[in-house]
Amino acid sequence: MQRATVPKARVWRQGKRTLRLCADDFLTRERLVAYHDSYAAAMAKYGLQRGVRGSEARHTTTAQYYRDLKRKTGELEANVRQLQNEQQQAERQLDEVRKDIKSEKLEAAKTEAKAALVAKVGSLLGSGKLKELEADNRTLQDEVAARDESIELLQQQMERQQEEYQRQLMELQARHRREMADKEAAHQREVSFLKSIIQKAKKWFPLFQELVYMEKFCLKVGFTERQTATLISGKPLFYEGELYSEEHRRKFTTEEAGFQVVKDPKDKSKLALAINGQVIGEWFKEQFGRLFSSVKRTVEPLRRGKGMGL
Repeated sequence: MQRATVPKARVWRQGKRTLRLCADDFLTRERLVAYHDSYAAAMAKYGLQRGVRGSEARHTTTAQYYRDLKRKTGELEANVRQLQNEQQQAERQLDEVRKDIKSEKLEAAKTEAKAALVAKVGSLLGSGKLKELEADNRTLQDEVAARDESIELLQQQMERQQEEYQRQLMELQARHRREMADKEAAHQREVSFLKSIIQKAKKWFPLFQELVYMEKFCLKVGFTERQTATLISGKPLFYEGELYSEEHRRKFTTEEAGFQVVKDPKDKSKLALAINGQVIGEWFKEQFGRLFSSVKRTVEPLRRGKGMGL
């Protein structure tokens, strides 16, 4: 694997005791491309392929990933509700047909009773309508048998539909689970890759993590993103306005002063924000001490005057 050489950082003096390290000398576009090429060459034996050079593709954000997941889940639930509605409609149709058959069977029983009565009367009276009633009875029984057969066929059709619906539902659920698993695996691979990049950045640039902390600190103190970017790049910044101290939970006002990110005098492996060459934490303590002394000078005469009045 080719090892990318790192150029010497441009270091120049600003004042008597100020050194500046510019990250632009390290993270150029050509050097980042070289890092990707060398990393892909080393990982090729494990089956890892390099990303497309110059690709404009964008990773799906976590928010978009969960929005797509919610949308597909909603579509699946809608399909399930549709299948349930169709099943309920088929069951209602079957109940109606059963009611019709029950009514027709009751009418057939009445007809048979009437035919038996007519047969008895005909045997006594010798009426010629008995044969007609028997023919009508047989016709009605045939119709009832045909209807029973239709009911049985309808029940079989409903069972086949239910089986088909169940199969489709299982396929949808299985496909949904596969898509979920694939997206989760892709998300985990992306997270793992980003973690590895961060670990390498920490290894290659020892102050990388300190710069991240310093960016959050500058924003919390009250600098804008643009001002923070200037400070993180190592450039001095002249600022006039309010600065917030999280330790003292209040803001302090400063006239135009020079700010710069420097190495912590107590620990050279860490960074600190300096105001006019003084670590800002010490500056906050001095401002708070002055404020406390001012309040104390104002309150003590009032207390003494109150005591004299008593």
